[in-house]
Amino acid sequence: MFDHSPTLAKPLSPAIVTQAGVKRLPRLALLLLCAAYVLAGFIGREPWKSADMASFGLMRELALGNTAWWQPTLLGMGAELPAVLPYWLGALAIKLAPAWIPMDFAARIPFALMLGLTMAATWYAVYYLARRPFAQPVAFAFGGEAQPTAYARTVADGALLALIAMLGLAQIGHETTHSLSQLACTALLFYGFAACAYRPYVPLLALLLSIVGLALSGSATLGLVLGLGAAALLLVHTPDAQQDPNARSRSHVRRVAFATMALAFVTYAGAYRLKLVAPSYAAELNAALAHALQNVQDWRLLVWFAWPAWPLAMVALIRWRAHWRNLHIALPALMAGLATIASLFVPSQDRALLLALPALAALAAFALPTMHRNVSAIIDWFTLLFFTGCALVIWVVWLSMQTGFPAQPALNVQRLAPGFVPQFSWLIFGLAVLASLTWLWLVRWRVARHRHEMWKSLVLPAGGAALCWFLLMTLWLPLLDFARSYAPLARSVSQRIGPQPCVHAHGLTRGQAAAFAYHGQMQLKASDAAQSCPWLVVDADAVPSLASAVNIAQWTLRGTIRRPSDDNEDVLIFQRNTP
Repeated sequence: MFDHSPTLAKPLSPAIVTQAGVKRLPRLALLLLCAAYVLAGFIGREPWKSADMASFGLMRELALGNTAWWQPTLLGMGAELPAVLPYWLGALAIKLAPAWIPMDFAARIPFALMLGLTMAATWYAVYYLARRPFAQPVAFAFGGEAQPTAYARTVADGALLALIAMLGLAQIGHETTHSLSQLACTALLFYGFAACAYRPYVPLLALLLSIVGLALSGSATLGLVLGLGAAALLLVHTPDAQQDPNARSRSHVRRVAFATMALAFVTYAGAYRLKLVAPSYAAELNAALAHALQNVQDWRLLVWFAWPAWPLAMVALIRWRAHWRNLHIALPALMAGLATIASLFVPSQDRALLLALPALAALAAFALPTMHRNVSAIIDWFTLLFFTGCALVIWVVWLSMQTGFPAQPALNVQRLAPGFVPQFSWLIFGLAVLASLTWLWLVRWRVARHRHEMWKSLVLPAGGAALCWFLLMTLWLPLLDFARSYAPLARSVSQRIGPQPCVHAHGLTRGQAAAFAYHGQMQLKASDAAQSCPWLVVDADAVPSLASAVNIAQWTLRGTIRRPSDDNEDVLIFQRNTP
């Protein structure tokens, strides 16, 4: 009943590509682009508020042996999401790193590798999807059409460029949170289903790691839904030897599909028993519906978060509308659709929407061989103006901070981040200049003459996104660390109270507690703990509940410290009265 009949007429492919259109994108240039994008944001910065800092705090507690590995806590507070895998990876990296490597940098190493894994899995997933006969371009009467392997490689290059170009990947994709581990597992799942018809063992391993990894990353439900949905597609679209002689047998693909379904059910049941899935479905459903009503109204998030891939994905769905039944369109459309729908039912919509990016990149890549020249020109000129303008703004603000000219940007910085002192580094300046000159060369290469390469329409979006992210993580990094880190607040509190082995805390967020423990070198205890610590730090929002936690008569207010870049984040310092 699941056979894909070989007698069905093959619908005409909308892809018209010559061999000149699949000219290989230089591997060195592509690898350097990926390396620059991945490393910028993982090297040199401090943990930012609040999810990034809170996650690192749990990793540090695990590495120091202060909490249980299955239920990591910090100051009695558990993780915001029932996930353990990202905290395990960060803690193991901290424990294995030499003592001279800062803990926060060591914790980022596995996450940088996961971002690289996401890129590699997306490339290979699209490569194998593009190898399918129904995804190939039209065969010309006298030859000259793109060869299958070269065509598949070029489409995969386009998908990788589309992934880098998407604006929503930049910040969340460089944080040490569960979001990045979920993204890597989703990309592995995508690869496993796309490649299982061509490779016997690696896709199976990828499916196993991805479904288990999603469950351990706090997304067991999405792993179950994606696993069952994509496996059902495999059963319907198993390859036929006459259609695809390079594919493995139908029985092999069906075994993979059924094994994945069984694995998804078993993994979900195990996650439920380990309390990695919320047991109260009624309460969770009510909360999910409330979030859905709110998130549907904020449709603008999708517009910028997945730009410029989502317009190209829409083009692909329209141009390949006769091929919706085929796996190269059906699989990424299913995964992108399910991840987008799931993002409506969670409070952190942007983090859930992150999981749709590999599939959206695949759809965007399949739009490339169907695009008209005028559409490509519109993308090029819009990208050129947008990213060049963004880069100019970054440079102008940096120049103003360094020299005072023009004056207004520096005044705005001082108003928004009072107390910030600009820093200059010849190394950072040189890297930023090199990146900017590379962008100018890339623009000249693109507009100098007509290009036949199919991936040409995504070179400027990917290069522009990488350029702006790189400039932010070099020229603006000291300012961003000052504005987005808890380090200035934690150090100010530490200077006020001096080195203390014991400090009570009340009402601190996860990020604040992690920052005070790491940057301030404080040993925090709950306000109702049995120890009699000499100092007490209280978040200003928690002052009304302080009287129920401590005896106010035993404490004297010694001052209020404000986070420099936030007027609404004050911390009160109390000292215990001496007898």
